[in-house]
Amino acid sequence: MRRTNIVIVALTLLALCSCGKREQFKVEGIIENAEDSTLFFENVSLEGPVVVDSVKLSNDGEFAFKEARPEAPEFYRLRIAGQIINISVDSTETIIVKAKMPNMAKDYEVSGSEECGKIRELTLRQIELQNKLIAMQSDRSIGIRVLADSTNALVEEYKDKVKRDYIFADPKAASSYFALFQAIGPYLIFNPSTNKDDLRVFAAVATSWDTFRPGSLRGENLHNIAMQGMKKERIVEGHQEMVANPSIVEEKGIIDLRLTDKSGATRTLSELEGKVVLLDFHMFALKDSPARILKLRELYNKYSSRGFEIYQVSLDSDEHFWKQQTASLPWVCVWDEDGTASQSLVAYYVQTIPDFFLIDRSNTLVGRSSQIDDIEKAIEAEL
Repeated sequence: MRRTNIVIVALTLLALCSCGKREQFKVEGIIENAEDSTLFFENVSLEGPVVVDSVKLSNDGEFAFKEARPEAPEFYRLRIAGQIINISVDSTETIIVKAKMPNMAKDYEVSGSEECGKIRELTLRQIELQNKLIAMQSDRSIGIRVLADSTNALVEEYKDKVKRDYIFADPKAASSYFALFQAIGPYLIFNPSTNKDDLRVFAAVATSWDTFRPGSLRGENLHNIAMQGMKKERIVEGHQEMVANPSIVEEKGIIDLRLTDKSGATRTLSELEGKVVLLDFHMFALKDSPARILKLRELYNKYSSRGFEIYQVSLDSDEHFWKQQTASLPWVCVWDEDGTASQSLVAYYVQTIPDFFLIDRSNTLVGRSSQIDDIEKAIEAEL
C-alpha cells in the first residue's frame, strides 16, 4: 500500500511538471563568412533589446537557439555587431535562417515562418527606401524644396504600399505590428504623433490586436499609443503651424520655424532675414555636444560682427537641462518640445542629429551639412 502511494505521488508530480513546462520554439541556421564572430540572439522587448543567448560561430557558421514559446507574437533578432536580422515568433515553430556576412542584414533567407518572410520583405523595402533618400540628400544639385518634395513623395509611396499589401491586408499579423515601427533616421515612417493618417493606421492595428490578442503587452502598448495620439490631435495641429504656408516658402526659400527661446520669447527663423544664418539642429545630451558647441562659439565669435547668426534648435527632452546648457550662449537658442518626433525634422528631412543648414541674407537656403565641405568658406562666401 505504501509503495502504491509513492508511485501515485511520483506520477502526480511528473504530470504537474509536464503541465508547467512551456513548449519551445527554435531558431537555427547558418551564417557564412562569420567565423569567430559572436552571434547574439536578442528579445526586442518594449524596453529595448535584451540578450537571450549567444554563440561564437565556428567555420561552418551553424547555430541553434531555443526559447520558451511566447503567449502572444513576440519579436527577436539575430545580431553580429551592427548587422541585424529581425524575426517574429508566435508558436512552437522552427525558424531557419541562412545569411552571409558582412551584410547579413540584407543577404539572408528565412523559412519556417510566413511572418518572418514578410518581415524580411519589409526590411528590404525599408533599406531600399533609405538608400534612395540618402542618395538624394547627397546630390548637391538638388535644392532643398525639391529634396523635401521628392522625399515626401517617396515616403508616401512606401507607406501606401505597406498599408495596402501588409497592414490593412492583415492588421493582426506580427508583420503589421513590425511595419508600424520602421524608421528612417531619427523618426518613424508611420508617426502617430504628427500625422492623422498614420494615427489611424496605428488605431487599426491596435483594434485588431485588442480583438485577436487580448491582454498582450504589445496590444496594450498599441492601444495606449493610439489613445495618446487621439488626445494630442489638436496639439499636433497647433504644432504644424510652425511650418510656413506655401506662399512664404516659395517667396523666402526656407521653411519657417516658430519656437520659444530660453527667455520664453517666440523666435522665428524668418525674422533673421538680412543675416547669414546657420540653422542648427542639436541635442546637448549627446556625448560630442561640448566639442561641437566650442566649434560653434568659434564661428560665432569670428563672424557675428559681420552679420552672421546661429538659430539653434534643441531637441533635448529635458527643458530645464536645455536652459542650463544654453544660459551663456550668445546666439538664438530655441527648444522643440516634441524632440525627435518634431515636425521640424520632417520638414527639413533631418536624418541624423546634429545637422545644420546655411541660409543667406535673403532667407534662402544655400545648402545643408552634407553639401558643404568647408563651413567657414561657405559663410565667408555669403558674407
